[in-house]
Amino acid sequence: MEDPGLLSAFIDNLVSRLFSLAEEKYKLYKGFEGDVTFLMRELPMITSAIDGQLLGQDDHILRLSVEELRHVAHEMEDCIDQIMYDASWDQQPWYRLEEALQRQQRYSVSGSSSSQLAESSWDQHIPPDDLVGINSPLEELLEQLAEAEGQPKQLKVISIVGFCGLGKTILARELYNSEIGKQFEKRVWVSGTHGDPGELLSEILRQLHKPDLVTSNVNQLSADICNYLNNKRYFIVIDGMSSDQWSIVKSAFPRNVSSRIVVTTKIQSIANTCSSTNGYIHKMRRLDEKQSKQLFLKNACPGKYLDYLQPDSAALLKKCDGQPLALTTVGHFMRKKGWPTGRDCEDVCNKVRFYDLQSGDDTLDRMHQVLIHDYACLPSHALKACFLYFAMFPSDHPVRAKRLKRQWLAEGFLQPTNLCSDPATETFEKLMNQNIVQPVNISNNTKVKTCKTYGMMHEFITLKSICENFITLFDGGELKPKQVRRISLHRNSITDGASLNIDLSLVRSLIVFGEASNHILNFKKFQLLRVLDLEDCTDLENDHVKEVCNLLLLKYLGLGGNVTCLPKEIKQLKLLETLDLRKTNVKILPTEVIQLPHLIHLFGKFKLPDKAMPDELQKFMALGKCKLQTLGGFLVDESEGFAELMGYMNKLRKVKIWCDSSTTSPKLTTLQKAIQEFIHDEKDASNDPRSLSLYFDGCSEDILKDLKAPCYLRSLKLQGRLLELPGFVTALRRLRELCLQSTKMTADLLTALTNLKHLQYLRLIADELEEIHIKEKALPRLLCLCFVLQRPTFPKVQEGALPFLKSLQLLCKDMDGLSGIQVKGFTRLSEVMLDCRVTDGTKANWVRAAKEHPNKPIVVLKRAIPPRVDRGGDSTAAGETENELINCSVLSEGQVQETHTQMPHDEPDYAFNNMGHEVVSATLTGSSIANNGRVAS
Repeated sequence: MEDPGLLSAFIDNLVSRLFSLAEEKYKLYKGFEGDVTFLMRELPMITSAIDGQLLGQDDHILRLSVEELRHVAHEMEDCIDQIMYDASWDQQPWYRLEEALQRQQRYSVSGSSSSQLAESSWDQHIPPDDLVGINSPLEELLEQLAEAEGQPKQLKVISIVGFCGLGKTILARELYNSEIGKQFEKRVWVSGTHGDPGELLSEILRQLHKPDLVTSNVNQLSADICNYLNNKRYFIVIDGMSSDQWSIVKSAFPRNVSSRIVVTTKIQSIANTCSSTNGYIHKMRRLDEKQSKQLFLKNACPGKYLDYLQPDSAALLKKCDGQPLALTTVGHFMRKKGWPTGRDCEDVCNKVRFYDLQSGDDTLDRMHQVLIHDYACLPSHALKACFLYFAMFPSDHPVRAKRLKRQWLAEGFLQPTNLCSDPATETFEKLMNQNIVQPVNISNNTKVKTCKTYGMMHEFITLKSICENFITLFDGGELKPKQVRRISLHRNSITDGASLNIDLSLVRSLIVFGEASNHILNFKKFQLLRVLDLEDCTDLENDHVKEVCNLLLLKYLGLGGNVTCLPKEIKQLKLLETLDLRKTNVKILPTEVIQLPHLIHLFGKFKLPDKAMPDELQKFMALGKCKLQTLGGFLVDESEGFAELMGYMNKLRKVKIWCDSSTTSPKLTTLQKAIQEFIHDEKDASNDPRSLSLYFDGCSEDILKDLKAPCYLRSLKLQGRLLELPGFVTALRRLRELCLQSTKMTADLLTALTNLKHLQYLRLIADELEEIHIKEKALPRLLCLCFVLQRPTFPKVQEGALPFLKSLQLLCKDMDGLSGIQVKGFTRLSEVMLDCRVTDGTKANWVRAAKEHPNKPIVVLKRAIPPRVDRGGDSTAAGETENELINCSVLSEGQVQETHTQMPHDEPDYAFNNMGHEVVSATLTGSSIANNGRVAS
């Protein structure tokens, strides 16, 4: 049905834009200001009226009312954009709004709230016998459940976290019913979905054979439970905790006698909180390809047809994406359709998206309800809109997180406020926290670089977006949209423009993957575009870009294809905030780009024209009008260029620079001065996320020697010939992230690195390292240490060094065994990463070492791809080797043990919270071979 919440988010955005109109003091007709005031008063009341409507209510009048309001709201948005485009105005939507409101009031449209849905009920639909791949995680958790010799007899909280339908409840139930689970003196299983701590504690007390409750006071209930359980070894399962109740109820549980609490939840922050002290977090993982097919066929194929030639199920398995609930329910559905002999099996595979939401089949209903529930539980309307935007990207296409966030802002889904200056990042983190978006590639500082939605969830939000007229998708299907506001074009799905009879004048976003048609690339048909993403468009030419320059409302522009130059007319894009040229061959950037008054992010690898700086540009820069925050990046050679302008870029926070080998001393001196100004630490008070990436292969490292304190950077990447560590590096205040890439790194350089007290992430890329001993108390805050080496010359680490290290990454294909590394010395280690090309003997040695470590860290196999030409951008380490890592497999298919020991710091350490445990949830394949030393089932 229509989504009231999504409409509310849309209306909230309209109110913000109306306010902007009032601020700009547009006066198009007599009474215009009064109409705007009326709307700014009326629209929030509409939001309040529909805010209480719950998704899933099958109310026909409500559906029609929301549809009418949404249609009027879209018309109003068109009017507002038309004002900005050509100062024209249409009052008709204003009158239609009044009519719609009168109709809504006349028919008293209201929705009843439904009872809270129990997340755990979905997992319970999966019969235990149907589960595949449960043995390995069960063995891992049974070890955590058992009382270990030599370990303190303390309470341990085990959190099982992951997307709905992955089997969290089943896994917890297997633990509860295991022989180890039955050895506890007191056992309780309760649901945590109701969200009321008092109800939760009351139910626990009731199951502890204390039915004579006379209080609902949380403190008294906690005291009663604590007294009853004192000196007893207990085992409690809290299934489906959906809100942060732990801080309120934890005092009820005595922390002695080796008791255990298991919490299942889909929310990462709840798992982190519950297991923050002497805890363990089990991150649920999707099934691999082999396991997925096994589970699907178990449910889809009757026994008498096991030897029958099976239809190709690859497309369907891809949509299920390793989710046990999806594989089970779709398997049952396919059996009803006559698998494997039914004629329409292949058709169902191709159209499962439509069967899921439109068939009304009871078999698929439970999966449908899971998807609705997960979507409905998103805590805000803006969050829902941003989540639906994932449908603009193909399901098998990992999305760059920053690309996504900038497009959200350009669309107007989110607005910065005094309380939140970066709403896009906050929204993205909330989606990740809900575990409905999965990370695909994670940088060394645990920031998610690329991500995707789960297969069936992507099918759900795609169809929902289409039904809500949120997007128009051309992916080979037969869709005939009424009004087009966002277009996503996949796989050459429009070839005949003559047959495409749609109005493109109202389109806000256009994203193309593959070849587009001339009809789509005729930008004269577009008027109100805000987002134009053609990075993956293969047939884009220079002539097309000339027409793009007439899209006056454009805020986000990404180009690719065969583009080699930008026209000077690009200066017309006065509202442009992001320009991404990384997938083009643009090498000379017109100075008009720098003069764009709202440009914040500029990506590519280019230089300015080889001629004198225009007076107009000099005046623009001198007046401090440049808003650039990200410049990634520019090439320094003999011509005048960016180095001369950097000093005027007062808002610059991230810059990437390449030095050409032909650069002479005068130009290097200019560059040095620009860098000095950029890293200058005014009164030792800088605290912005300032980042510098410098590539000086072929140039002298002398450009770094004269840089001096006071200086400040949050992140630094240096690639070139480094014989010693430049002095300014050790002088950088609060440097958190450092990446160095050089052919060889000397002992002096490495020794100097150990003095960086605030460093959290260190990545060293070299052919070899000279021998060095990392001494006690060195690098006291380091969380992640990564080596990418041609020869296995790893340093020796003394006991007491790297006290907070959580991730150790040793990427060297010729590594032999443990290479002298004493793993037990890293007391907080949660992850070891190896090059997947190491020998089987080396893999076995590390699996054994991980099993013997108290934390049982995961062992991940990855492979570094050789460097390629870097076109600039958002990378977080020097060179493209920085994160070009392919996840080959996970040796320790167990989970990450989260000790969460308190770190000594005087400011929030956001990266510490999720270090390591997201990495292995990326592209897990069927090559997982063992679990902390045991063979995986």
